[in-house]
Amino acid sequence: MTRTLPAPAPVPTRHHRGRAQIGAVGLVLGGALSVQFGSAVAALLFPRTGIAGAVTLRLTIGALLMLVVCRPRLRGHGRADWLAVVAFGFALAGMNSIFYQAIGRIPLGPAVTLEVLGPLALSVLTARRLAAWCWAGLALAGVALLGQGGFDRLNPLGAALALAAGAMWAAYIVCSARVGGRFPRADGLALALAVAALVALPIGLVDAGPRLWHPAVLGLGTGLAVLASVLPYTLELLALRRLPTSTFAVMMSLGPAIAALAGWLVLDQALHPVEILAIGLVIIASIGAVRAGTPTPEPAEVGPVAEGPDGQLSAAAAPPAARR
Repeated sequence: MTRTLPAPAPVPTRHHRGRAQIGAVGLVLGGALSVQFGSAVAALLFPRTGIAGAVTLRLTIGALLMLVVCRPRLRGHGRADWLAVVAFGFALAGMNSIFYQAIGRIPLGPAVTLEVLGPLALSVLTARRLAAWCWAGLALAGVALLGQGGFDRLNPLGAALALAAGAMWAAYIVCSARVGGRFPRADGLALALAVAALVALPIGLVDAGPRLWHPAVLGLGTGLAVLASVLPYTLELLALRRLPTSTFAVMMSLGPAIAALAGWLVLDQALHPVEILAIGLVIIASIGAVRAGTPTPEPAEVGPVAEGPDGQLSAAAAPPAARR
């Protein structure tokens, strides 16, 4: 009896790979749009719930959705694993709270431009290359332009809070790398979001009280959680299966421009030409720093969170699912 061998699996052609990468780029852009427009939705919530209330809704509903989707395993983890999750959760709570305080005082575009300096600094410090420091200088030139008309126009406290949120973003990246190596899939992120929600919940309840339970507020809060957490993370996780990490990182560097667009369309926040130029310089510097830190593109590893530039994914490429 002759046995018919199964036909070999078709080898992907360059055309098919190109189409897959174009689709992955679309997924990354969709995730970035979702995050920044989610921040604009958060700003719309501030008059109804206060800033702390908006943070609470975003983290609590986002955590519940992620826990339902991921169903993380709680057994089989040691003390060091749980300490890493708790640290990650505190970084998430601090980053989201400080960033929302910033966008309550200054426009969304400049806020994200200043915030991205945190991951940019981490990329530069870990790259240890002269080119990376040159890109950092270009970013500082962009910040100087941003304050050309005086940071008082932006509100000095808001600008300082955006910079502090950037420092927390860098801490988020370091924590995400540790948690990503200890928990499979998105389990670590889901558990850290739960910790962040527990940290923010008492503050939000004191600040907003019964306003949090209004149906319209809950609806906006759910939309915020989906836009800022579930949707972008899902899109970026799919994209990371098809794109090199360096390409993914470059795409994520467009955040300040997308934030400025969201602020203009949703919040009617117009920018001066000098501010647009400043945002452009920071974007170029972020892309340059990413390229300097990742000289050879590697296939992306699918994991629960993006890891820092100390060997895996560039700092600028951390998925924003839990960032804001």
